[in-house]
Amino acid sequence: MSDFPNCPSCQSTFTYHDGRMLVCPECGHEWIEGEQSSTESDAVIKDANGNPLADGDTVTVIKDLKVKGSSLVVKVGTKVKNIRLVDGDHDIDCKIDGIGPMKLKSEFVKKA
Repeated sequence: MSDFPNCPSCQSTFTYHDGRMLVCPECGHEWIEGEQSSTESDAVIKDANGNPLADGDTVTVIKDLKVKGSSLVVKVGTKVKNIRLVDGDHDIDCKIDGIGPMKLKSEFVKKA
């Protein structure tokens, strides 16, 4: 068959070269041969105190946060249950009682 390595994302054996990159046609993952691929587990999201956060954690807001496009404010001490970690500038996806779904920055919360 081929001498190409399996896809690090889905372990498919159907990988091929595309210039300098290796490509997996099954999941669309692209990587450079010989380099370590960065995975989501490598990026550790930490709260304001440096404690690592995980999906399903409960956090407390440490600063009044204005809700963009609204006159609502998330007050200091608001507990947010069952958070979900996501990629991006606002790395916490959650639902706050009385406000609804929101994205928060981890620098404004502490682990409860």
